[in-house]
Amino acid sequence: MKPSPFDYHAPRELGEALEVLAGTAPHGKVLAGGQSLIPMLNMRLAAPSHLVDINRVAELDALSVETGGVRVGALARHAAVERSPAVAAVQPLLPAALRLVAHPVIRNRGTVVGSLVHADPSAELPAVLAVLGGTVRLARHGAPERDVPAEAFFTGPLESAIEPDELAVSAFFPAPPPRTGTAFQEVARRHGDYAMAGAAAVVTLDEDLRIASARVACVSAGPVPVVLDLSEVCARRPAASADWEAVAAAVRDGVDPDDDIHATARYRRHLTGVLAERALRVAAAEAERVADGRAAVRMSEGVDDGVNHGANGAGEDSE
Repeated sequence: MKPSPFDYHAPRELGEALEVLAGTAPHGKVLAGGQSLIPMLNMRLAAPSHLVDINRVAELDALSVETGGVRVGALARHAAVERSPAVAAVQPLLPAALRLVAHPVIRNRGTVVGSLVHADPSAELPAVLAVLGGTVRLARHGAPERDVPAEAFFTGPLESAIEPDELAVSAFFPAPPPRTGTAFQEVARRHGDYAMAGAAAVVTLDEDLRIASARVACVSAGPVPVVLDLSEVCARRPAASADWEAVAAAVRDGVDPDDDIHATARYRRHLTGVLAERALRVAAAEAERVADGRAAVRMSEGVDDGVNHGANGAGEDSE
């Protein structure tokens, strides 16, 4: 099939792009990676009168590690973010999720911000932004930019808080606090397919290496990413003695998936509990490893942290 007729715009500067969007709203669509939009145009599931191609707006092709997190510009491709050592060092959950997105040829073209704007509750990146408490920055002609938190940005299946004359210029993924581990687990019929269920987990330990915070965002479990705070269920226990069965039960009680051609709601609910438990276990183990690693760094630098490490001031390598 072929798309419906439309007028094509190719601005070269952000201001020009915003001006075009203001003049074409609500009948314009933004083209970045196009990995979701182009199929929708071809199948006539979307029929905009104007297509605004932002690929020539060089300032939007940005990826930076800022104070406290990672900012991803509107034209930063999945592959570039996935392969960035700086991103992996600051926010490892992001590349971990990106490795599960579709296939390499799609990740070479698709954009992180475009995936967020598409707002598919079966996609990985909305769950990552939601569980991290990230934000999406929106720009409009003649108005100041605004940062919309994830919990307000995703409003329904394929729906977001972005207005027709606004452009999502970047997304911010906060860095984890100390002693934090992350993990992403999903099940799909084939690698690269949308997940039948999935879970993005973040676990933070206190100074005694007990679970202080445990959060999970569930994929394909509702109209938007379902974020559950399971800190009370974990009851500040060490990961080894946490009641993981109770955690899985709490997750099953907290989601409300639908039946579809791929799986029943009952199966999805069960699978979501299994994957959330698994992701939280992995994240807790990673948090312990991170905590041990930082302790090892302090010891190697001769920092007095109040613990007797032996006559030479250095303990054994925990790994």
